[in-house]
Amino acid sequence: MTQRHIHRDKEHKKQEMLEAVWTLREDGGSSAASIFDRAGVEDSESVMDELIAEGLARREGDEIFLTEEGEDVARNVIRRHRLAELLLHQVMELNDERAENEACEFEHVLNPDVTDSICTLLGHPRTCPHGKPIPRARCCEKFRTEVQPLVQRLADLAVGQAGWITVIAPKYHSRLDRLGSFGVVPGAEVRLHQKFPSFVIQIGETTVAVDRDIADEILVRLAPPTKG
Repeated sequence: MTQRHIHRDKEHKKQEMLEAVWTLREDGGSSAASIFDRAGVEDSESVMDELIAEGLARREGDEIFLTEEGEDVARNVIRRHRLAELLLHQVMELNDERAENEACEFEHVLNPDVTDSICTLLGHPRTCPHGKPIPRARCCEKFRTEVQPLVQRLADLAVGQAGWITVIAPKYHSRLDRLGSFGVVPGAEVRLHQKFPSFVIQIGETTVAVDRDIADEILVRLAPPTKG
């Protein structure tokens, strides 16, 4: 193995470790043993020692925490992973296990510009397929204030606006089956007819009413405006 490959492998291990600290904290944990188990990398102790030496993490007894600098690095890793997972799972229709495995690889190679492009394509989603929050970035704020997005949440469409469903990212997997039974699936053309008291959409010849939280989970690629 070349020095370049050795360095890259070490950096990947550090990122996996930082990701483990972040995700375990989301689940309410911070013990070193649990972090090492979740990260699943070789030489966990020495990798963590390097992170501590670099000022990215700190150890307090048996618990490990991120420093401010470590937070920034881990946030970017988590963002890349969850955006890649959403892209692979919902747009490319990979199953859960394969999407997760591929996202673990993508998170190490996506540069900031590509990451922002994926985020924009997906309409700046708030959660991954498992309902975990996707950290926001500067492109998300720019999207809100300056740019007409390529993809919007169904809830943000104007009444009468139409497009094609690109991503459905439900907090609860059972919703996918329910929506699918009505034809609410990626690739389907949808038109918004009503926003209050519930969101009423048309899919082909079928009219469906959904709640606000479900409308927030459906991303739509907008149809071009009609002339005249």
